[in-house]
Order: sequence, then structure tokens, then C-alpha cells
Amino acid sequence: MTKEIICTVCPTGCTIHVEGENGTITKIEGFSCPRGKLYAENEFISPVRILTSTAKVKNAKSLLVAVRSRTPVPKDKLFDCMDEIRKLDLTAPVKRGDVLIKDVCGTGVDIIATGEVL
Repeated sequence: MTKEIICTVCPTGCTIHVEGENGTITKIEGFSCPRGKLYAENEFISPVRILTSTAKVKNAKSLLVAVRSRTPVPKDKLFDCMDEIRKLDLTAPVKRGDVLIKDVCGTGVDIIATGEVL
């Protein structure tokens, strides 16, 4: 399998070409720094993303609170994690940093509030 990855580590935006099979990289080229190479390797083998969204809140002036994953979650789990966020039944007050879902979808990552609703 061949994958073209645009590096987002720095503003250069190198186009990196990675070849491999079953989680093993056989060829990687196009990176201009070690950070770009590491980014492309991780993106090829196990891509992750920070998940940002909102959750509904009852008994508050604002109906929504901003939420995000504390650390990146596997890309293939994003929609499952969104389903869990959608199920949240929050009641004000919600404070910035509150853990809203611990270990979402078995990823080991917490969903936290990034806004406040009083």
C-alpha cells in the first residue's frame, strides 16, 4: 500500500510518500526533518486526532458546552466517540477541565469540558 501524507508538524507542509503493508513501512521519502518522518510513520501505522465537539447542558443559560479529547484518539474510533458525546446528559454547572467521559470507547482517553456553563 502506498500513502501520500501532507505533514502538519511545521508550516513547510512536506508531501511524504510512505509504502508498506500490515503496519510495516518499507519505504518513506519526501520529509525534510526527523519530526516529519516520525509524523508520517505514525500517520501511516496508527493515525490519531484530537476530537473537538459540543455537548448538551440542561438548566443553563447556554445550551451547549465545548468539549474535546484530553489526548488524541485513534482515527477509526472518532465516530464511536462522537456517539458517546451525543449521549451525555449534563446539568449545569459544568466547569472547564471537568472529565465528562472517562476512557471513552476503551481508548484510554478522557473527554473533558473546555468551556464553562453555569
